[in-house]
Amino acid sequence: LSTCKDLDVRFLFAPDVYELVTYRVNPYEVNGLLLFGIKEYPLEGWYGGAKRFVDITTAFVGLLLSLPVILLAAILIKLTSKGPVFYIQERIGLNKKPFAMIKFRTMIHNAEKHTGPIWAKKNDKRITPVGRILRRMRIDELPQLINVLRGEMSVIGPRPERPYFVKRLPKIVPNYNERFRARPGITGLAQVEHVYDRTAEDVEEKIKYDLYYLENASFKLDIEIITRTLWVMATGR
Repeated sequence: LSTCKDLDVRFLFAPDVYELVTYRVNPYEVNGLLLFGIKEYPLEGWYGGAKRFVDITTAFVGLLLSLPVILLAAILIKLTSKGPVFYIQERIGLNKKPFAMIKFRTMIHNAEKHTGPIWAKKNDKRITPVGRILRRMRIDELPQLINVLRGEMSVIGPRPERPYFVKRLPKIVPNYNERFRARPGITGLAQVEHVYDRTAEDVEEKIKYDLYYLENASFKLDIEIITRTLWVMATGR
């Protein structure tokens, strides 16, 4: 099943009685043989279209309401460290399509000049004092509301990753490519349940939450995730 998902091939199986009553499946008939396929994710149905409408509305209102915070963050970044206010980086989105993700810069300018792509570490010296506050309260993610309006991201979904890691992680993290069946999110279940990615083990743990969201996405779950995200922003925890 994992291999078929990675290759975007429909998976069919002949179930026993236990599988019939425990899985959410769709029936198919092939030459008189009854087969069953895994149901599509909620995001691939009507809910996905409704979610996109909510995303646009939320991003527009969010940008207006957070404008004072955005301006204050931009001023603090400019006054306390050299380099641009915004950090634009290539990330991989829906169906593995690359896009330019916008963030507030929280590290020193050209932080990866001598190292190449690496994850941030605990107590990473490359993170500026202001950047540490912005990251803890998730304020550095606010400019991504622009990505949401452009259709590249969703408010809620799997975290977008860089091409360097996307090429390598599927080889060591089972079902990693499943996350590209949805628009990446500013926040998400994995983001509020687990820390920033620092190792492949972190990614492997977070993919469980990404898959759970893909299989159980609903407005009720979205509201819970948004509520928890606001709590993180308010408390820094």
